[in-house]
Amino acid sequence: MKKIFIIFSVIVIQNGYSQDTISIKKNPVENHSEKIPLDVGELKIKLNSKGDQWIRFGISSQIWLRSIDNNPGTSVNGVPQEQTYDAGIRRMRLTIQSQLTPYYSVFLQMGINNQNFISGGGTGTGNNGAGKKAPFFFHDAYNELAIIPRNNFHTGEPNKNNLYLGAGLHSWNGVSRLTNASTTKMLAGDIPIFNFPSIEIADQFSRQLGVFIHGEFDRLNYRFSINKPFATNLKPVVGGPAVDNNQSGKLSYSGYAFYQFFNKETTVTSFLSGNNLSAKKVLNIGAGFYTSKDATQSQPSENTFKSHPANIFGADIYSEIPLGNKSKEMGLTLYSVYYNYNYGTNYLRISGLLNPGGPDPTFTGQRALEGAGNNRILMGTGNIWFSQAGFVIPKFSNILKIQPFFNYALKNMKALNQSGSYYDIGANFYLYGQNARIVAQYSSRPLYDITSKTIFDRKGEFLLSLQIVL
Repeated sequence: MKKIFIIFSVIVIQNGYSQDTISIKKNPVENHSEKIPLDVGELKIKLNSKGDQWIRFGISSQIWLRSIDNNPGTSVNGVPQEQTYDAGIRRMRLTIQSQLTPYYSVFLQMGINNQNFISGGGTGTGNNGAGKKAPFFFHDAYNELAIIPRNNFHTGEPNKNNLYLGAGLHSWNGVSRLTNASTTKMLAGDIPIFNFPSIEIADQFSRQLGVFIHGEFDRLNYRFSINKPFATNLKPVVGGPAVDNNQSGKLSYSGYAFYQFFNKETTVTSFLSGNNLSAKKVLNIGAGFYTSKDATQSQPSENTFKSHPANIFGADIYSEIPLGNKSKEMGLTLYSVYYNYNYGTNYLRISGLLNPGGPDPTFTGQRALEGAGNNRILMGTGNIWFSQAGFVIPKFSNILKIQPFFNYALKNMKALNQSGSYYDIGANFYLYGQNARIVAQYSSRPLYDITSKTIFDRKGEFLLSLQIVL
């Protein structure tokens, strides 16, 4: 990396895979002499005098600025570039949650994703070209019925068990905690993306259309769904890998459950936090799955096609441990997950977030299997082990709190001849709890040779992100 360019990111209220409620969080901030609680309120309208019918709104925006070491043979807007600086909208959201009766609620989330100066919108150079006017679409749109509510509607007392039933475009996903991740409570600058097994292939930004149940049985939190995957129809080459083709129209089935040993979490929406600054002692162990028949297709010989199921399994552990004197607000956050993916013969996904580059036709050097820009091996048939750790250092200021973190992913894909290590290292700087967070991060990715399928180089990316949740 020749230069370091800073990334600036702003997140307002709800974001992508949101926090576990839409209400805006309230955090106390201290001055040097006394505690002054700053109440940012919430965008909520009561629909009756009792207050059990309401509508709540949220808005979010996340802006990225980056410095990227491009893969060899990259062209950006027709110009060869080894390094690219860019700006983009990672996520923008409008959310609406309404409780129409004590038993019935509606959740809507809409917005855009991944728009930068050259991608995410239209193509060309006209009014709707070179990344301009990104499409605005629904992320979540589902209705939910309380079969057994969390709290008794008549007495207000909590129920030991609860059960909810819903339908629509939703993200009550299976496989892992990270597959249900909140992006307003991430430990690092972003989530690794391979946690979503059909992201933007058979789903809509990790969502599918279908029915779901979720709830708690004592300390066991669970969610299960039956969905209709979005249609895919890629054609495989003779003797090549399996590709996404679910033309037979089979359903998908998914589920995830985790046991809570210490403090319990409230899952009002599907999104699970990955970082609560170790405010409470948490230890959760979970497992989940995603399966869909005839999800991919290969062509072993000329005009002979073979369908393959997508079968994904995940198992994980999540822990937050307060350490030392409570007044020091010190603690450790740990997460580790194992994924086993099976999409068919040598299936491989390659992707790069807000990728600014394309192939340079004049390049004569060694190209990477990943292609151009910041593309990386995302996932495929094989295994991935991902772990992250964060440590909130002892309190030294009434305003600033610091949390260094480290991510590591080990990917062992059947289509490759060498396992690959991916890592992120950085620190969170909190100015207003989870509501105002600056993230400084460096990421490193391996590059694979097209012929040998082994690693021949590494590239990096720098990030500085500011998160605001009002």
